[in-house]
Amino acid sequence: MTELAKTVTGFLAVFYYWIESIVLFFVPVRLKAKDISGELVLVTGAGSGLGRSTALKFAEKGCNLVLWDISTKGNEETAAMIREKGVKAYTYEVDVTSSEAVYEVAAKVKKDAGIVTIVVNNAGIVAGKSILDLEEKSIRKVFDVNVLAHFWVIKAFLPDMLEKDHGHLVTISSLAGLGGSARLTDYCASKFAAHGLMDALQVELHAEGRKNIHTTVICPFFINTGMFNGATTRIFSNLEPDFVAEEVITSVMCNKSLVLIPRFFHILYQLKILMPARSVLALHDATGGTDSMAKFTGRNSKKVQ
Repeated sequence: MTELAKTVTGFLAVFYYWIESIVLFFVPVRLKAKDISGELVLVTGAGSGLGRSTALKFAEKGCNLVLWDISTKGNEETAAMIREKGVKAYTYEVDVTSSEAVYEVAAKVKKDAGIVTIVVNNAGIVAGKSILDLEEKSIRKVFDVNVLAHFWVIKAFLPDMLEKDHGHLVTISSLAGLGGSARLTDYCASKFAAHGLMDALQVELHAEGRKNIHTTVICPFFINTGMFNGATTRIFSNLEPDFVAEEVITSVMCNKSLVLIPRFFHILYQLKILMPARSVLALHDATGGTDSMAKFTGRNSKKVQ
């Protein structure tokens, strides 16, 4: 095929897949979703919050779970809930910021449970301070957990997926990975990076002709897990972990690449690209986004706002 023919074919494919996505949007999930029962799913940060909810939703679909968390107690509690659903759960205490620990435990997982076919990089942290109040140690920790750990986990499990020619890699990013927010400079930067990692990996897998290994980036609003206690906006309500977890499962089953939760934010995301900078700042003012972190307390607060 000539270079001209490749270019023309490529542009035709652009429009074909565009039309296909519009048609599939109106197709019920049950008709387009893939069967994930029997898959071995790894979830990081599985001991609480969204990680726990996501693991439980996968279990309900008949998946076996590999649970990673730095908290043994929370992880075992999640495992007990999963086993009650009649599937297997394997627990491991792991510091995902250590590449050596990730590779070592990954080898144990393969020996104990088999080949992981779905990975959910969920573990994350937030500081919630203005840039001048952030300590260097804190900034590095945020990037270690929210970005670099994703590299170590992917590098640990992707080779077996490539050999099997089957797999799915999921990253829990954030709407903060698509737009900036006050008192979240480190968090936004780390989530932008996590999104960029998956965007590039998707292209890399495509370039290698890998059609059976999929990637999904999940970008939710604030979730009521305790991580963002005190954070609020004037218009949008915080999300419940079970709702977000259900969206994660549906996105995996339908091989969605980028998912914004709630879905209304897809419109705002497109508008943001077209807006001048001052309009974006005015939108932050109008929705309460400018001051969303003003009363942030994080997990130090006993009440979820």
